[in-house]
Amino acid sequence: MGSRTRTASASHRQRAGPVKTKEEPDMPTPKEALQGYIDAWNAGDAEAIIALFADDAVIVDPYGTPPHEGRDAIRAFYEGGVKTGAKLSLDTPIRGSHGDRAAMAFTVELALEGAAKRIRVIDVMTFDEHGKISRMEAHWGPDDME
Repeated sequence: MGSRTRTASASHRQRAGPVKTKEEPDMPTPKEALQGYIDAWNAGDAEAIIALFADDAVIVDPYGTPPHEGRDAIRAFYEGGVKTGAKLSLDTPIRGSHGDRAAMAFTVELALEGAAKRIRVIDVMTFDEHGKISRMEAHWGPDDME
């Protein structure tokens, strides 16, 4: 193989995303963090969800709406969210990547305006070098609500 393949391979290793280190041995993998997100949400534990995020993280939920930026906005978003009593269930296994992102397809079940609703969502999370979520994009729209 030519040098182009080796160069691409070397740059790929540099972008590989969060890696557990001696300084941060308990840092979750992206898949573990996403499972922790689901578990904390279903337990109604906003603090555990918030702890998964970097201080300067950005949440876009749903994608295409104004972002929630920074710790205070994230706190308000999740404290309000868990109060709805919504429950999340994975539709497929959580998917990782060779980089700094992971994604999950799940269903949100909640009571909205007095009626049971179901929302089909795909979240894509980007992680920083410390294993914290730096960006969350939730992909769902009106057609995904039942």
